[in-house]
Amino acid sequence: MIGIARAEGVRTVPPGNRNAEQPPVPGASSRRTEAGNTTFNAKYKKVLALLQNDPKLIAKIKSTAAAYNIAPIHMIGAIVGEHTYNVDAYDRLQAYYVKAASYAGDSFRFAYNGESVDHFVDRPEFSACAAKKGSYDLWSCRDDVWNAKFRGKTVNGTAFPDNRFSAVFFQPFYAGQTFGLGQINPLTAMMLTDDVARTSGYPRLDESKAAAVYEAIMDPDQSLAYMAAIIRRSIQAYRSIAGMDISDNPGLTATLYNLGDPETRAAALAARNRAGADRWPEENYYGWLINDKLPELKALL
Repeated sequence: MIGIARAEGVRTVPPGNRNAEQPPVPGASSRRTEAGNTTFNAKYKKVLALLQNDPKLIAKIKSTAAAYNIAPIHMIGAIVGEHTYNVDAYDRLQAYYVKAASYAGDSFRFAYNGESVDHFVDRPEFSACAAKKGSYDLWSCRDDVWNAKFRGKTVNGTAFPDNRFSAVFFQPFYAGQTFGLGQINPLTAMMLTDDVARTSGYPRLDESKAAAVYEAIMDPDQSLAYMAAIIRRSIQAYRSIAGMDISDNPGLTATLYNLGDPETRAAALAARNRAGADRWPEENYYGWLINDKLPELKALL
């Protein structure tokens, strides 16, 4: 597993939560749960039951985790966190396959105000990104350019929203929507398509073929591969940037799965520690639950 070989200068983050009590759950998550006439505890029990009653899914999680060189408990944590705080779990894995199939062949595209994203990123502002090697660095660069030069600004007479690149261009249904077993964001899938193609052999995604992107992130088998790739990137980021091995703390990988942008977060932690703070990374409300429930979740494996 990642982090077993302890490089000089890399510190292992202790297991468990740094916070004695669960950090506050965002209001949006609470409102979604109340609107569904349910509770976080009920949603947790529902996704736990899905996992307990589906040995084939557990087997897929184990095999995918092994392919990406991570412990399967990290994937369990991400699935449980997403379905406790963001969406309700289906009762059976087959329902995810059926839902994914319903999107196949749908005609839609990634665009804003009539401009497709593949045309948008051809603008000169993105020229520096052309030299980036690999989908992760390429789309991370494009995301940075969006934030620096377009987000909340008027460019050549077009006013762009003060919102995330993924929300503006990559969600034709409604902003903030994620999909499938792993609740993957389409932009995240675009970033990780090279990792997934290389490790799992799935076709590389193309921003001009939105339906294929949605099909990939909604298909449970491919969704698991993208989940594992996300988690592996987070572990690698904290190891290389912050000098910390988080691979023994599923609550932290779950937190990063929820928040995204592990490189920026690792860099901020490293900067604080260079200034003398000597801090460990901390879990948020989502990761706190995973560490709190860890014995029950490990029993699934």
